[in-house]
Amino acid sequence: MNYGQFLNMIPEASLVAILIIVFIADFCSSHSANRKWFNPFVAVLLLVQTVICAMTLEPAEAFAGLYVSSKAAGAMKLMLTGGTLIVTIMAKPWIDTVSKNEGEFYMLVLSTLLGMYMMMCSGHFLMFFLGLEMASVPMACLVAMDKWKRQSAEAGAKYILTATFSSGVMLYGISLLYGATGTMYFSDFANALTVSPLSIVGLVFFFSGLGFKLSLVPFHFWTADTYQGAPTAVTGYLSVISKGAAAFALCTILMHVFAPMVEYWEVLLYIVIVLSITIANLFAIRQSELKRFMAFSSISQAGYIMLAVVGNSAAGVTSLMYYTLIYIVANMAVFTVINIVEHKTGGKTDIDDYNGFYQTNPKLSFLMTLALFSLAGIPPFAGMFSKFFVFMAAAGEGSWWAYAVVFIALINTVVSLYYYLLIVKAMYIKTSDSPVPTFRSDCYTRTALALCTAGVALFGVCSCVYDWLSSMV
Repeated sequence: MNYGQFLNMIPEASLVAILIIVFIADFCSSHSANRKWFNPFVAVLLLVQTVICAMTLEPAEAFAGLYVSSKAAGAMKLMLTGGTLIVTIMAKPWIDTVSKNEGEFYMLVLSTLLGMYMMMCSGHFLMFFLGLEMASVPMACLVAMDKWKRQSAEAGAKYILTATFSSGVMLYGISLLYGATGTMYFSDFANALTVSPLSIVGLVFFFSGLGFKLSLVPFHFWTADTYQGAPTAVTGYLSVISKGAAAFALCTILMHVFAPMVEYWEVLLYIVIVLSITIANLFAIRQSELKRFMAFSSISQAGYIMLAVVGNSAAGVTSLMYYTLIYIVANMAVFTVINIVEHKTGGKTDIDDYNGFYQTNPKLSFLMTLALFSLAGIPPFAGMFSKFFVFMAAAGEGSWWAYAVVFIALINTVVSLYYYLLIVKAMYIKTSDSPVPTFRSDCYTRTALALCTAGVALFGVCSCVYDWLSSMV
């Protein structure tokens, strides 16, 4: 084996090095009474990793095509690493309550991110499956990390059971596809693929496995319980970073590997997108617990993300990446506010707990409103531009099916605006006899909110961001 090929995998190699450094630092300081330096230390390492990702965007290949990185994959690594940095910063208030597990939290997060890297840059179905499992197994540990709470352990059990089942379904689908083509290399698969009952069933099973990662309907049943039971920082990480990696991987594989079967997987996408957006919006209206509310919001957002794939074009890939970027900053802003309020109030996460929130904490209310408006797609925030580009990419497909799906998505945007405004109404209009008390956020929360709010306000009006992503495709 030529180990020099690892030099073609610089982002992955540097992330492994960071993982080892964090492990050694945690081991050597495990008996230290005061480790206030540990979170900033990990944040600096992730910032270095973000810079490395920004400097290594050129295409690369290693190990006879098992690893294939593109400019688009490099851009996604950059975005996901930046999102992980925000998660690490905003998680500090919660980490202080579980300080004995602080090092474990960072190592599990980094291990999950490494799996996402491999998943997005795989050139072989087995390498893709290994990357997916590398991202899923540590995530189950993160979900169950607050082990003294029954809900967290229950959420971890539900996640790992459904993840195991979906992985089995996907692996069976891969075996069927191998039987139909005789190869597992992505570069050879499209040339060997022919439309047959075996390949169609394999495609459906493979899609089902990734549908679980994306929480697409009807593979979404685990989402609400897991989001509610997991620690809020983990819920935010699961809702944006994991979803972004899975969406990009599925988009790449459908467009390039399953190109000969485009008319089949497009029909599958039409059905799943309409069901995901519609059912999630209807169920979100009925939620009273904020993390369950955000769970159904994330299911709906996953439908919008996958809408970009319908266009089967370079513009669709660009729109998917841009939507993911905006979704990361907007959703993490919401979860940062939820996290600090939960920490300061001893666990309040119901929407009614936010009644009169503006009267006691006007700044946090304002920032959360900006993030919710972006998620709803209200101009002039970045979310409006991301939805616009996704709709344009899907409509560019040209069929009346695509127009119908875009029309349904537009109607659902109005529905989503209604339920996002329910939170705004609770904060600004409703009153409470015992509102959330006035408190001052810590510097970690303020930093995370500043980064997210800057993204929500600027990424939409700065067209250079979309143009840069377009140049990566």
